[in-house]
Amino acid sequence: MSDGNNISRDAVIHPGCRITGSSIGPGCEIGAEAPVTIENCQLGRGVKLKGGFFSGAVFLDRASLGSGAHVREGTILEEEAGGAHTVGLKQTILFPFVTLGSLINFCDILMAGGTSRKDHSEVGSSYIHFNYTPNQDKATASLIGDVPRGVLLNQKPVFLGGQGGLVGPARIAYGCVIAAGGICRKDILEENRLHISAAPAEKTVPFEPGVYGNIDRIVKNNLIYIGNIHALKAWYDNVRALFIRDDFDRACHEGALDNLDLILKERIQRLEQLAGKSDKFSSHWKTIRAALETPVNAAVPANLINADTADYVAAIKNLDESKRTVATAWLQSIVDKSAALWN
Repeated sequence: MSDGNNISRDAVIHPGCRITGSSIGPGCEIGAEAPVTIENCQLGRGVKLKGGFFSGAVFLDRASLGSGAHVREGTILEEEAGGAHTVGLKQTILFPFVTLGSLINFCDILMAGGTSRKDHSEVGSSYIHFNYTPNQDKATASLIGDVPRGVLLNQKPVFLGGQGGLVGPARIAYGCVIAAGGICRKDILEENRLHISAAPAEKTVPFEPGVYGNIDRIVKNNLIYIGNIHALKAWYDNVRALFIRDDFDRACHEGALDNLDLILKERIQRLEQLAGKSDKFSSHWKTIRAALETPVNAAVPANLINADTADYVAAIKNLDESKRTVATAWLQSIVDKSAALWN
């Protein structure tokens, strides 16, 4: 371990670990299965990172990952989210309780859904989010669930079956199940649906690089994703900020806000690259970019959260229905501003 760290005295650091520039809170355990390298990460309470490489990521209370993990900047695992062994993440946001299996590549994605450790969104083993296209762009971030309702921890879980994949940019509604063994190439916007992907018929057809036949869907899904990130940033600024207990919480909060800013910058940059390849989109890009980079100005509802407990999850789950409705409307108004930039 090197200098520049703030590590709780009761954290357990197993031999062979290297930690630089990081904050590690009470009750954390690092390297139980294999050596761990941690660079510029923030860990809350009771986090377990069993083996692998972690850089520029935030892990809130009781988040966990098995050995062989490779986690890069822009990643936020909220309370009790995590995965088994050999999971790759970058610019990934998992809401509380979301669980990933093993042998997963899950970059450029936000996933919500579920209410507890017994009722949570899950991704089966050997799953991939396809986030790079033959046209060499990455305007492909996918949204599973959403922020305006997902933060309230009262939505039905989403299940992505193992040995499968999702082609970004996609949107999947709450309560949906993607059957194992298939590649989902479409949005599923109606809740509580089972999607069984058909195997593509074998064929060879002409292909012209740079042609986007579905530019409207691509742009719309990207703008909705960016709107959700703006909404999550507003939630961190105005709600999660009320639950900072100590310097370890403060480090996690600041790290999460930095990562959300990083994601916004990345998503806007990827859209700009797409605009350079699409005449239809490029003519609107300057106006859209200016709007996306304008600070969000949505009035925060008064007395939304009564932070009379240090337990963030308990406080959110105890909100009455009227406050849930107000919170969702506030956050949805932020998403809608972004979505309305492309019709």
